[in-house]
Amino acid sequence: MISERTNINAKSPSLERSKWLGLPQVWVRFVLALIGLMLAFGAALFSTVSRESGSVWGTVFLASVALLLSAFVGLTTVPYLARRVVASRVREAMDYDVTRAGLIYILISVVIGIAAINTGNNLLYVVVATLLSAVLVSGVASAWVLGSLLLDVHLPEHVFAGRPMLARMILRNTSSWLPSFSVRVVPAKRKASKQSWRWESYTLGFPRNRAPQDQWFRLPDRRLRRVPDKAEKPILRESVYFPFLAPGLELRADLEISFPTRGRYCEKNFGLATRFPFSFLTKTRRINLAREVMVFPVVEPADRFLEVLPMVTGEFESFVAGRGYDLHRIREYMPDDSARHVDWKATARTGSLKVREFSREDERKLRIVFDNPAPGVLPPEVYERAVRMAASLAWHFHHEDVEVSFVAAGLEPTEDIFAFLRYLALVEPQEATPVFSRLRASDDYNLIVTSSSENGIPSALAARSYVVSIGPIAKA
Repeated sequence: MISERTNINAKSPSLERSKWLGLPQVWVRFVLALIGLMLAFGAALFSTVSRESGSVWGTVFLASVALLLSAFVGLTTVPYLARRVVASRVREAMDYDVTRAGLIYILISVVIGIAAINTGNNLLYVVVATLLSAVLVSGVASAWVLGSLLLDVHLPEHVFAGRPMLARMILRNTSSWLPSFSVRVVPAKRKASKQSWRWESYTLGFPRNRAPQDQWFRLPDRRLRRVPDKAEKPILRESVYFPFLAPGLELRADLEISFPTRGRYCEKNFGLATRFPFSFLTKTRRINLAREVMVFPVVEPADRFLEVLPMVTGEFESFVAGRGYDLHRIREYMPDDSARHVDWKATARTGSLKVREFSREDERKLRIVFDNPAPGVLPPEVYERAVRMAASLAWHFHHEDVEVSFVAAGLEPTEDIFAFLRYLALVEPQEATPVFSRLRASDDYNLIVTSSSENGIPSALAARSYVVSIGPIAKA
C-alpha cells in the first residue's frame, strides 16, 4: 500500500498537464471555455436570424443551445479557475472608494449618456465613450502604480503608554522602468465591534462592598453577561504620504505615534492607496503585513509619586542597614558612608578615618508584589492607577542599585523587568489564588501593591514589607 501511494503521489504533478499539445490543464480549460462561449455567441446570433426569418423551432433550438453552453462553461470552468487563483493574490485585493470628484464625473457621464440615447447623436456617443475610457485609464494607471510597491514597517521593541515613539515606513518600488506617484500608507479597514452574551466565572461574596479578604463568605458562581467583543487596537491612525517614488528607489518616512492606553496593539495588514491620475477613485491595495506592539503601562516620573517613594525608600534602607551583623572588614571611610559605622579605635590607631563593613550590608534585595484584585473590587480608573503605580515603582527601582524581583498572580516569579511590564500591559481583574500564598520565604524586602488593608497580609510577611494600598481602603 505504501508503494502504491508513493506512485500515485509521484504521478500527481503530471496530472496537472494535459496530453493535448502538452499544455497545462488550466490553459486547456481556458481555451475550451473560450470555444464554448464563442459557440454560444454564434448560436445566439443564428437564433436572431431564425427569428427574423420566421422559424420558431429554429429560434428555440439555437437559443437553448446558447443558454446551455453558457451555463455549462459557467458551472465547470469558472469555479476551477477561481480555485487556481493564488491565495496571496486574493488577500492582497484592491478596494475602491469613489471620491467626490468621481461622483460628479459619473453623474455627468450618466446625463450625457441618457441624452445620447434619447437623441441618437453620434457626437454624444463619442463623448460618453471618451468619459468612460478616462475611468478605465484611471483604473489601469493606479493598478500599475501600486502593483510594484513593497512595504515594510519597523516598530520599537519597548513602548510605554502616553510616550511618543517613532515608527519607520519603508516603501520600495521594485519596477525597473515605471515610477509611482501620490501613494499613501493608510490604516487597514476594521469591522465594527459587536456584543454577544457570554458566561463568565463569578464569585458571590457578602457583603459586596468589601474587599475579598474581609467578606464573610464567598461562593463560586457563573453569570451571563452581554459583553462587547474585544476589538483589535490599531497601530496606525493616520496616513503617510509619498509624493513620488522613482523606479528601483527606496524611501523611508518616520512617523511619530503614541498609544493612549496599555495593551496589545496589532495590525494584520496595511494599505497602499492612491488617487492617481484623475482622483476619480481611491484605489487601496491591502498588504499582508502583520505587526504587533505590546504597550507597557504609563511609567510616571519619581516626582509624580513622591507621597509613596520617600517612605518606601526610607523603610527599605532601614531594613537593609539593620540586618547585617557579621563584621566583614574595616576599610577607609567613603563620603557616602554613615557616621554610625565609624570604628573609632581603628581610627585612633591608624590616624585615618576607618569604618566597619558588615558582610550583608551591601545586599539590597527588593521584591515587588502586585496583588491583582478580583473583578468588581476596584473601579476601572482606580485599578488602572494601581497598575501604573506597580509599573512606576518597578521601573524606578530597576534603575537603582537594587536587586529587584517581581511576583504577581498568574506570573512566574521573575527578575526580568520587561516580563513584569508585559504582564502589567495585559493584566485584568480576575478570580485567582491570593498572591501571598505563592511568596516563598526569603530575605527580600517586599513592596506590595494591593487593594486590601494590611490586615489581609500574613503577619510574617508584613513584618518585612511596605504596603501601598490602592483603592477605597487607605493606608493607616
